[in-house]
Amino acid sequence: MRKVFGSVRARAALGATVVVAVALVAAGIAVLAVLQSNLADRAEIDAGSTARAVASKVAGGVPFQELDLGDDTPVQIVDDDHRVRAVSDDLQAVTGTGSPSVRPVPAPPGEDDDDDDGGAGEVSSTPEYGSGTARVDGETAEYRWAAIDVTDARGEDVTVYAGAPLATERGAVTTVRDAMLIGLPLLLLVVAAVTWLVTRRALRPVEGIRREMAAITASTDLSRRVPEPGSYDEVARLARTTNETLMALEASVERQRAFVADASHELRSPVASLRTQLEVGAAHPELLDLDGAVADVVRLQRLAADLLLLARLDAGERPTGETPVALDALVREELAQRAADRVPVRDEVAPVAVPGSRGQLAQVLGNLLDNAQRHARSGVRVAVREEGRWAVLEVADDGAGVDEAERERIFERFVRLDDARSRDDGGAGLGLAIARNVAVRHGGTLTVRTAPEGGALFELRLPR
Repeated sequence: MRKVFGSVRARAALGATVVVAVALVAAGIAVLAVLQSNLADRAEIDAGSTARAVASKVAGGVPFQELDLGDDTPVQIVDDDHRVRAVSDDLQAVTGTGSPSVRPVPAPPGEDDDDDDGGAGEVSSTPEYGSGTARVDGETAEYRWAAIDVTDARGEDVTVYAGAPLATERGAVTTVRDAMLIGLPLLLLVVAAVTWLVTRRALRPVEGIRREMAAITASTDLSRRVPEPGSYDEVARLARTTNETLMALEASVERQRAFVADASHELRSPVASLRTQLEVGAAHPELLDLDGAVADVVRLQRLAADLLLLARLDAGERPTGETPVALDALVREELAQRAADRVPVRDEVAPVAVPGSRGQLAQVLGNLLDNAQRHARSGVRVAVREEGRWAVLEVADDGAGVDEAERERIFERFVRLDDARSRDDGGAGLGLAIARNVAVRHGGTLTVRTAPEGGALFELRLPR
């Protein structure tokens, strides 16, 4: 049972059926109440019409014993002393009127019904209503009674009671109720079946997405994609979003695989060189190249630091501090440490500060300067300026520059455009990748174009 109602289709069908059932029951109760009220009003109208007709005759001076009350509608006339003065034919018992008696009582001595002074009586304008029963010709039924006060031509006050049967109202209400009791379950079955089928059709693409995702999980093949419906509804958007997620996961996994492979390849060379030197030194101490071993250790240390920083950036690490970093001071400090470099660096800096990590921004500047000095012929230029809400740091060289087709590729990890040069001279190819990643984490950008000097110009933009 839990498995059956655990599906969306079952819950949707059950929910729709319950909602429709509640609505239909409420509507049915309201219809029955309105129908019963209307039929009761109709009975009151019929009873009131009959009572007014009889009251008009009494007020017109027709004696009680000469009234033609008929036998279709029960009528009773009662005076103020609760004496029955006249009743309709075949009326055998009555309740809910002025007297339970159905036998007319003769007029008291001294009252002459035939003595008419020629005047006219008076009829009350508004009847009063009540409920009761009457037995007519051996059959007892419920009636709605209308009572009208009237004064006859002799000045005697009486009340005319006329009844209208409620059997029609009861029968109509019963018929409608029985029809509802029969039709409601059938209608609910139709609603449940239609909801089940419609929901099944609507969720069929979702089941296809689920099966494909299960297959992808089992096979770990992220190149597969879930089927996309041709519609433009929520399910189609879910399928497209799922495929976009799979594409992003596939690209991320491929980057991680390439990163691990490249990192292993980059680490293999210095580790092998260091091991060779240590083994030679162990066997022949006089041949140990201590400076080369230290250089390999330093290279390993820098590579490990770069890989660790990239891992942190890939994990979503952002600058934690909002302390302003003065870019002009950062440039001067970096250039002071490069006074003896092969290629001189001139600066054109203005006071500009940005929020962020001083250590990461210093590494970006160092990586850009390393790259520029590696490719420059005679000089490197560093500039810092303001442009609206942006702080701009430029590093330009007078080297060969970067072809337009390669300007995005150089920011990929372990990429070297000059493959002929040695790894010792060119580094691991992580500097520009780290620089762009740090720029993005700081809410900025890092791009490259042609410098006025003819080489490459790297532009770092950061929000002030």
